[in-house]
Amino acid sequence: MLERFHLEVLAAIKEQGTLTQAAESLNLSQSALSHSIKKLEGQIKTPVWQKEGRSLRLTSAGEQMLTLANRVLPQFKHTELLLSQMAKGEMGSLRIGMECHPCYQWLLKVIEPYLDKWPNVDIDVKQEFQFGGLGALHSYEIDILVTPDPLYKPQLTFIPVFDYEHRLVVSSSHPLAMQNSVMPEQLNEEVLFSYPVEPERLDIYSQFLNPAKCTVKKHKTIETTEIMLQMVAAGRGVCALPGWLVDEFAKTMAIKSLRFGQHGIKKQIFLGVRKGEEQINYLSDFVALAQNIG
Repeated sequence: MLERFHLEVLAAIKEQGTLTQAAESLNLSQSALSHSIKKLEGQIKTPVWQKEGRSLRLTSAGEQMLTLANRVLPQFKHTELLLSQMAKGEMGSLRIGMECHPCYQWLLKVIEPYLDKWPNVDIDVKQEFQFGGLGALHSYEIDILVTPDPLYKPQLTFIPVFDYEHRLVVSSSHPLAMQNSVMPEQLNEEVLFSYPVEPERLDIYSQFLNPAKCTVKKHKTIETTEIMLQMVAAGRGVCALPGWLVDEFAKTMAIKSLRFGQHGIKKQIFLGVRKGEEQINYLSDFVALAQNIG
């Protein structure tokens, strides 16, 4: 019946578009590929694709198989890679996805002692502003997800590593710098700098401005933390960052952080992993180091 090979064929068809290109990508002849699918169609008694000129279109059955392929083929590849590394006496690599863009400086503090302790493990960090971390963790593209906003799923485990307060950052010469906290309406005439992510993912909007039906005068995006804080220090606008990060930069820059409202915005950083993998020794050791440094 349905085998891994059939899933690989469907995935290749979807990616390549034609039977010829799919066969080439799998190092098969076109006739061999067609024969295997026709045999499967005979067993399941329904077609999995239809020809449209030189292209192929998946049927409902084919789309269902493709959904399965997208879910299990990455798991096959991931497990085969781990088995190959084990056979060679290698530990492999730890792939980290970042959904907390200001956390990069914190991550560096974890990576340095980790690499010393695990010389046979390589680390790869994926940090993109439009990065879909949850999907990457599900599809085995990463092994650990660093996020302040966990989305709990049955297949995933999220481990808290440290608490922090999200704070407003202003220039030391800004009128608000005389205060210890800020109210939503006080930002109506401010220029807000943020990382280039959707506003609904920004805590300053979702937990502070939007509930009070307030907004800012203008919202601009900047990709790097250092440039963002330099702009703030120069009096060009304000931004919102973790308090621990602001404290680091405040040692050398003319900036000050303020609490959001009377109670502030309390946050946590979590490490997300796939259930069952949190006990892998080099992965669990990374989590332990992160908790200690956090």
